[in-house]
Amino acid sequence: MSRLKDLQKNLFGGTTSNARQFGMIFTLVAIVVLFQILTDGLTLRSDNLIALFQQNSYILILAIGMLMVIVAGHIDLSVGSVAAFAGILVAKSMTEWDLPWPAAIVFGLAIGAAIGAWQGFWVAYIGVPAFIVTLAGMLLFRGGNQFIGNASTVPVPEGFREIGSGFLPEFGPNTGYNNATLLLGLAAALAVVWREIQARKTRRAMDADPAPMWISILRMAIMVGVIAFAALRFASGRVGTSFPISGIILLVLVIAYSFYTRNTAGGRHIYAVGGNSRAAELSGVKLKRVNFFVMMNMSVLAALAGMIFVARSAASGPQDGNGWELDAIAAVFIGGAAVAGGIGTISGSIVGGLVMAVLNNGLQLMGVGTDRVQIIKGLVLLLAVAIDVYNKSQGRFSIIGSLMRPFRRDDSAPPASPPDAEREPAKAAVSG
Repeated sequence: MSRLKDLQKNLFGGTTSNARQFGMIFTLVAIVVLFQILTDGLTLRSDNLIALFQQNSYILILAIGMLMVIVAGHIDLSVGSVAAFAGILVAKSMTEWDLPWPAAIVFGLAIGAAIGAWQGFWVAYIGVPAFIVTLAGMLLFRGGNQFIGNASTVPVPEGFREIGSGFLPEFGPNTGYNNATLLLGLAAALAVVWREIQARKTRRAMDADPAPMWISILRMAIMVGVIAFAALRFASGRVGTSFPISGIILLVLVIAYSFYTRNTAGGRHIYAVGGNSRAAELSGVKLKRVNFFVMMNMSVLAALAGMIFVARSAASGPQDGNGWELDAIAAVFIGGAAVAGGIGTISGSIVGGLVMAVLNNGLQLMGVGTDRVQIIKGLVLLLAVAIDVYNKSQGRFSIIGSLMRPFRRDDSAPPASPPDAEREPAKAAVSG
């Protein structure tokens, strides 16, 4: 096989899913380069990158939970209102009830869990469609935010603000950079190298041929290069700034949820339910438990996102959370999730969210009005899904179509005793 074919087959890990993710990364890079040129170098300035991450970290956190909701075949329209409702209660708990800010964070997460349990109950055990339940929740908790806050802002103490506006501290010798951010970048680069080495060992242990060594080296070089560039940018900001604390929270969540969705039975059950709920149920998946969990988890992450936004804004207000659900849903679909459910990745949703964030930031730097920014973002979302759907309808290569083939929905009623040929694919989907 020629080196070109090796490159096409193995650069992205040898799977269509990984190719999709890396394709989105290249799309993100292309958009960044375009705006870097159009804004005369403002896009990649350290202060702009730091502000971009701080301004969008809460949306990316929402995208993590929204990905799991959409993969399971649902939608959540209440996340912005839930975030605002949790935010006002947490702000009130600190300013009026004298609750210490660490305890207030726990209190906020508990509020999210309670709201998620409420909505999950209606979806999983009563059978009301998530669209209706969360539409009602959007109205209910938006009204609750304005009622509790009396349509006014409520400030939060200085310590609490660190989770939204704080940065990694400076320590060690004066290198001209933030040393903590440099160490974070080094750790990320080493993780990429370690993961590549482990992947090669795993393939050998399974008696499978690993990718050619030069492909692995090229893949590591690309990823390490991107990480090194980003680390230097974040570490070279003005004194007192570095990689944001909210970015650290986001990274921890991405790692934890990526592991959960890829490497645990619970995570694979979510994909099985979204791909074919009837087959999943026949294979022993607890549908009600899965649906309850994804709705509850979404509200917990919404509460966390709301607290981070309030911390960055230094106060909770009546307009918090407006439109957040639309940004989170857009990030998930642009990141490659299937409208029908069963398909999507955490990393893809993060990249999709960054695409929207960079697009929004670049247009603002160019002085484009808010009205036109919204129009362009809407068109990008529509095209991201429409192009793939069109290719599939024309019999051309379709990424979503290829990924959905193993999880094809069957809307016909299942027979009382499904034959073995139908049971085996279902088992494979669950064990994934």
